[in-house]
Amino acid sequence: MDHPIICFGQQPCGFFPKRFLVAKIVTARRLQKEIGGEIVFFCHDSDHDPRETSTILRDHQSGREVALNFQFENRIQKQFSPLYAKRVLPEWHEKTARQLPNYVSQTLVEHFKESKSSNVADFCLKMYARMGLLDGIRVDRSSAPEFRARAVAVSDYFVDQPYEGEIVRARHRDGKLLLHKGGDRFLEIPGDDFGAEQISPTRDTRFIWMQSVIHCTHYVAGASEQHYVNKADAPDVTFVRREEISDSGKAYTEES
Repeated sequence: MDHPIICFGQQPCGFFPKRFLVAKIVTARRLQKEIGGEIVFFCHDSDHDPRETSTILRDHQSGREVALNFQFENRIQKQFSPLYAKRVLPEWHEKTARQLPNYVSQTLVEHFKESKSSNVADFCLKMYARMGLLDGIRVDRSSAPEFRARAVAVSDYFVDQPYEGEIVRARHRDGKLLLHKGGDRFLEIPGDDFGAEQISPTRDTRFIWMQSVIHCTHYVAGASEQHYVNKADAPDVTFVRREEISDSGKAYTEES
């Protein structure tokens, strides 16, 4: 093994990252110390679920937990736009910065104030970088056109498509582009001319799509990934369970 490539994947998961992402980073760094090589963060910023960026913090005084999240300009953007296309509202940024001293240290408040980005995915990555979590780690993004152009074709995928003034992430099924409205309800939208640079994978095709570009030798898998990643798709990859961490779904607010 001349050059190990240690990879972990995750959607942007809060403007302060969820603790399970930090556990993946810690695991990858530990493994790098043991075997050398490079660490790659596969940032799946093509995901569109706004719940992914919910950030759970604890009030310094009362101990009460609060879930903070980005605000969105309209319903379509909130429900259907990928994270890299959900816009950050300046008024949200200012309002949240005023609230944060109740929950985190002044250092983290300053990191938040100084992180200015036009979209949710960029904002989260800038925050993680300012917190020192991404030092020495290469970040490959599922939204990047050059990444998509290099990825293998998969049979199950989403298409990023313009719709009513927004970019939405529509499921491709039976030749149709569909927006999931809950339950068994779907909205078909127009669009039959698209290329690889608009395509991102579903949960079940994500690993093989990612691996066709990154070619990792080791993959740090989270709790849910242990169940749905088809390891037979990558017989040459060593899968490593991420280290345990308490309160895994809450925000990581420690200082480096």
